[in-house]
Amino acid sequence: MRKDKKLAIVLRKNGKSYSDISQELGIPKSTMHYWFRDAGWSKKIKAQQNVSARALSGKSIAAYQRQRWERWRQMHQNEAREQFPTLKSNPLFLAGIMLYWGEGDHARRGGQVRLTNTDARMISIFSKFFKEICHIPIVKIRPALFIYPDLEEKACKKYWSRASGISIRQFQKTQILKGRHPTKRLSYGVCTLHVNSGALKEKLFIWEELWYKEFQDAGVA
Repeated sequence: MRKDKKLAIVLRKNGKSYSDISQELGIPKSTMHYWFRDAGWSKKIKAQQNVSARALSGKSIAAYQRQRWERWRQMHQNEAREQFPTLKSNPLFLAGIMLYWGEGDHARRGGQVRLTNTDARMISIFSKFFKEICHIPIVKIRPALFIYPDLEEKACKKYWSRASGISIRQFQKTQILKGRHPTKRLSYGVCTLHVNSGALKEKLFIWEELWYKEFQDAGVA
């Protein structure tokens, strides 16, 4: 048996690929394929290498996606930091940040910016915050109602439409609250405003942090 073939067998049984062996011994991959094409042990090694390659490829893709996500987040967070010095003196900006900080949905997953309340004044302010501070097109702001069975849905929608300045046509399906006491406790139910925007959510987190730091630096907190 050729000396280089013996060495190739040793390297192959140690889990080396054809490419590795070819680079180390200078043997063409086609030659090794011919040598080992009928060897069951070599086929098992190839199968193991294929599994490892797929796993490595999956990890590489996942790492790339994480890096891409982090770059995307950093881009919007940096934009929020650049905008803050100009926005912080705007009363509507401050009101919106405080409302979201206290009443908003802070779950990062899903990328929804959402605020729920029973007070029409808060819904009105937050709707203006969306439109005038965040520059969200009004057609992308989607209200949704939660009402008790004895409330008239049409009247509730009109009420919250006036408060938010958003057309009834944009309202999502109303949810009926069926609890132990299916009678009204709130005259017009509960209203939620939400926008699908992961970018805005990243900005809101930064704006909250920066505003709190303003308070700390001023000796308030």
